[in-house]
Amino acid sequence: MKKIGFLFPGQGAQYVGMGRDFYDSFEPARSVFDQADKILGFKISEICFRGPDSELIRTSNAQIAIFVTSLAVLYSLQSVYPKLNPSLSCGLSLGEFTALVALKSISFEEGLQLVRRRGELMEEACQKNPGTMASLLGITVENCLALCREMGTELANLNSYDQLVISGSLETVAKACELAKSKGAKRAIPLKVGGAFHSSLMNHAKTGLEEVLRKVTIQKPQGTFIPNVTGEPVNDPEVIRTLLAKQLTSPVQWIKTMETVSKFEAMELLELGPGRVLKGLAKKINSNLNVISVEKREDLEQLKPITVES
Repeated sequence: MKKIGFLFPGQGAQYVGMGRDFYDSFEPARSVFDQADKILGFKISEICFRGPDSELIRTSNAQIAIFVTSLAVLYSLQSVYPKLNPSLSCGLSLGEFTALVALKSISFEEGLQLVRRRGELMEEACQKNPGTMASLLGITVENCLALCREMGTELANLNSYDQLVISGSLETVAKACELAKSKGAKRAIPLKVGGAFHSSLMNHAKTGLEEVLRKVTIQKPQGTFIPNVTGEPVNDPEVIRTLLAKQLTSPVQWIKTMETVSKFEAMELLELGPGRVLKGLAKKINSNLNVISVEKREDLEQLKPITVES
């Protein structure tokens, strides 16, 4: 019998128009967006569906938008396949919070407020300590760490064996990109992000998120949860609470996360929400991983019942 795992996207997956087809077609999706609009006091649905892009890409909006859209997709899927419950769930950075809601560890309402505050705190940290990120292709972890030590940057994401991401100040990341090829990188690509995420420049956000998390109810996940900080399963609510804050200043261990997922036999993975990045990364880490992206209504409609009912 095949087991089902959920993967949820992180910031950067957003685009204007996301989730609109689910809103128009599935009552659970309408309910998620409408409830989010009411709780937030503004129409995140309008920002998702109509933009403008300049508003959607703001960290404080993008994180909420991706969280809500991903859950709209999930609840639409579960309305078609009521027996569908994940054996495991994980997400890239922001996607961790969506994964915990999917595993009924955090309620939608508290998850939404938590993600809202997380985005606000990260925006504040970006203003206090301006920074950026860059993707390095074809460089080893060892050489990337050597580059970081030399330039004063930090390793932020281990996305796949040939894609690492560094964070730091605007100046240090620019210099690191210039030096990257001499360390073995095939390409160094500056990223269009609001700040130096998953680095010590996010300490302000980490401190603020720790305070917020103290008031959040976290239940034992109803399935296996794999956090970014360790890439190893955890089910203790207090450990999860600690790791959710620590994640802001720690590298995203996505390689290790997918290696852990690979140990689960007969696992089908569904990437739920905007974008198809996680499917690509999973295939680069382990070509045997079977990932189906459900981003559009037609993706859901084309799912074979056996994929999700078994």
